[in-house]
Amino acid sequence: MTTTLIRRGKRAADSSMVGRHDPEDEDSQGGGHSDEENDYDSSKALRLTLMEEILLLGLKDKEGYTSFWNDNISSGLRGGIMIELAIRGRIHLEPPTMRKRRLLDRKVLLRSDAPTGDVLLDEALKHMKATEPPETVSSWIQLLTGETWNPMRMHYQMRNVRERLAKSLVEKGVLTTEKQNFLFFDMTTHPLSNSGQKEQLVAKLQDGLLDRWAGEPQRLDRRTLALMVLAHASDVLESSLGSLSDERFDTASERSKTVLEADADAQACKSTSPADEMIWAVLAASNA
Repeated sequence: MTTTLIRRGKRAADSSMVGRHDPEDEDSQGGGHSDEENDYDSSKALRLTLMEEILLLGLKDKEGYTSFWNDNISSGLRGGIMIELAIRGRIHLEPPTMRKRRLLDRKVLLRSDAPTGDVLLDEALKHMKATEPPETVSSWIQLLTGETWNPMRMHYQMRNVRERLAKSLVEKGVLTTEKQNFLFFDMTTHPLSNSGQKEQLVAKLQDGLLDRWAGEPQRLDRRTLALMVLAHASDVLESSLGSLSDERFDTASERSKTVLEADADAQACKSTSPADEMIWAVLAASNA
């Protein structure tokens, strides 16, 4: 998958942005619970998982559904599961060896099987715990998406992920639920009910590429980097930058290429945590 951001013609000035990005999350170096999970448990503010954030970026605000033409969001959401589990200290990549230096060759290993409290994450974690020998990041994304020709492996597929995430966002007051008629059938949709939450999310992404840009991918805070990688993998990054002025859009586009077209293996070598390695592995899988 290649970077999809392009230069565009001059048009409206940029709209204002609200909200700032979260402080950089740190995961523990050993097994068990990470500091990121402790942050989830103790914070009184509304916290969204990476999967919920990607779905929110991909949803049409008023219509309440994702684009019928977007074939990438399913795999992007599964990539979000991989990164979220790594941030929470549940999984990591096996150490590199002479034969397995590339991110895409290294297997995903369990660090802790403690429940996360999130149904989707725990479902994926259960699959990973029960699988021997372990699989790579690319394989897990394909298996969890159901993109396999092997009928013996179809039980790995996680079904109704978008609807389950949407219901979670409804419970958190971000979306609402409606029924819409599409000629021959009725469809449950989830329009935006809390515009501020999405505005903050878009602002965090834009801010990471503009006002808080530090010149290289390693200096982005972890969840902003993860969000950028997953937005790219899900083909929703360009639309997230659409409210920018032409000049700022071009700047954000060029800087995003610095991240998304970087050598993932080289960047992973600079990483200081298993979670960072997983982010680069998901990018490598989406670009493969």
